[in-house]
Amino acid sequence: MPRPDLLARLAVQTAERSQAHLLRRLRTVERADGPWLETGGRRLLSFCSNDYLDLAGHPQLVAAFRRAAADGGVGSTAAALVCGQRAEHAALEEALAAWTGRERALLFSSGYMANLGVMQALLAQGEPGSRPGQALCVQDKLNHACLLDGARLAGAELRRYPHGDAAAAARQLASRADAAALLATDGVFSMDGDLAPLPELAALCAREGATLMVDDAHGLGVLGGHGAGSLDAAGLGQREVPVLMATLGKALGCYGAFVAGPAALVEGVMQLARPYIYTTALPPALAAAAVQAVRLAREESWRREKLAALVARFRAGAAQLGLALKPSSSAIQPLLLGSAQAALEAARQLEQAGLLVGAIRPPTVPAGSARLRITLSAAHEEAQVDRLLDALAALRPAHSRSGPPAEPESPPGRARIMAR
Repeated sequence: MPRPDLLARLAVQTAERSQAHLLRRLRTVERADGPWLETGGRRLLSFCSNDYLDLAGHPQLVAAFRRAAADGGVGSTAAALVCGQRAEHAALEEALAAWTGRERALLFSSGYMANLGVMQALLAQGEPGSRPGQALCVQDKLNHACLLDGARLAGAELRRYPHGDAAAAARQLASRADAAALLATDGVFSMDGDLAPLPELAALCAREGATLMVDDAHGLGVLGGHGAGSLDAAGLGQREVPVLMATLGKALGCYGAFVAGPAALVEGVMQLARPYIYTTALPPALAAAAVQAVRLAREESWRREKLAALVARFRAGAAQLGLALKPSSSAIQPLLLGSAQAALEAARQLEQAGLLVGAIRPPTVPAGSARLRITLSAAHEEAQVDRLLDALAALRPAHSRSGPPAEPESPPGRARIMAR
């Protein structure tokens, strides 16, 4: 009997995704200019970028990148613990720690690697006899995939509570024996745009002796008095939330990520996290650009104010149209359509109208909840938001609140996957 062939099995899985309208396709962008993208010979107005503060193309970031690249080259050449980190890396870590009110920060190549690294350092059992027992990791059901993967790869016991349900999280923590526990949550959920109940979770962790970790990839730069993120907006500091992870590739318009917290946490992660130890450091030119992004995000509050005004305008217009938006005050505004085919068709029609909006389907979101993930940016103008609303109005019969509920496409509870 012939043995199974892995490539053939992969081809079958790909074909199955295609039949279920779940196949992803790469798009080549020839030019990006603020909210505009040129792709396939067309100029499209984008509402799918995470460049929330319109910093990715800022002249000061570009100039800092060019200066650093001209001075020290493009690549960092090795892992930071091999060749040492550059001055640009150290400056960025100091700026991030000061901004978020933490003792120290440590750079990672991506948010995915940062979450894998910090969870491995905190939760893995290590060498035999080095740590007592298996740790427990309690997570929101809709956490980003890298948080779920981090707990699983670390060998922790993973328990997931219903989305935003602090009472359910409390029951899961209270039922543990003597295991050390980490409660991990997104600050702003990347596909729903809503916020975690951070004050309740912080109080819970203090009561139960658990450590709270927040992935603030979509909150940093957007929320808080100086843009320091969802923890700042909730009035929570390092004592209440010892472990903070956030990325540089969204509101800051750069690339990379960091973990911030007490000096002992950062030192331990640096010593134990394999994704840090064995990964080439960020290009120093990117770190130099990110320092400028942090400064602009802190000083130019008008960017957050403009974004908030655009979000309010969009939600008011969507309410008048009866669109099935999920509750969200963030830059992420999901429009539920139900089936993957409906989401793809709506995105196709919007593209015909000159608008680029992402169709998000399982397994990124639970079955039956495919959607248009509409994101707003300080780069947009009111007239552009109105143009989007007009285009959505033309599609309204397909996704109004009065429409029939979507049929599930596959079993619920699949992991949510999005680039970090």
